[in-house]
Amino acid sequence: MQSLEDIIITNISKRGRGTIVSPLDYAGYGDSKAVQKAFERLTANEKLIRVARGVYCYPKIDKVLGLGILYPTIEEIAAAIARRDKAKIVPTGTYALNKLGLSTQLPMNVVYLTDGSPRKVKLEGNRGIQFKHTAKKNLAFQNEIAMLLTFALREIGENNINDTQLAHVRNLVKSIPLETIKKDFALIPAWIRKIILDSYE
Repeated sequence: MQSLEDIIITNISKRGRGTIVSPLDYAGYGDSKAVQKAFERLTANEKLIRVARGVYCYPKIDKVLGLGILYPTIEEIAAAIARRDKAKIVPTGTYALNKLGLSTQLPMNVVYLTDGSPRKVKLEGNRGIQFKHTAKKNLAFQNEIAMLLTFALREIGENNINDTQLAHVRNLVKSIPLETIKKDFALIPAWIRKIILDSYE
């Protein structure tokens, strides 16, 4: 008979390298303590890596450059936690600026707004993810770029955006049909709506 950890790792391996999982994903495979112990043994045997409390990865292995285990990105980990918690998330602050190319800074601690539970998740190497609760209506955007722009420009501030950033924003906006972005106007502050509309002139 296969052990519980063999059954679990066989299932995970079918999902491919880079898959991020939680013991909660395998709750139907046995009682919670047995499943948790199986994950601990798989981690001890280096078949899985633990990336945060209750979050594990079936890691990609780089054999070409000899880099060995490739850790998942903060974004991949945050997305996996959100899926597990059935929550919606959106990056804010410096990370939103970085994703849009408005800043080269990559924060050690990334902040996401979520309609789920607020929490802080400690990662390897002093990195971390903070989930701040917000109302569902604040995450009701239909267009991802419109959502990121709203939170990124709020971080900069209406009176602090420079010409280079403004030109970059306008180029980003032009790639989105106006009718698409207009659907989110009710969620976007007036001064950011003006920047968006001016981009189409």
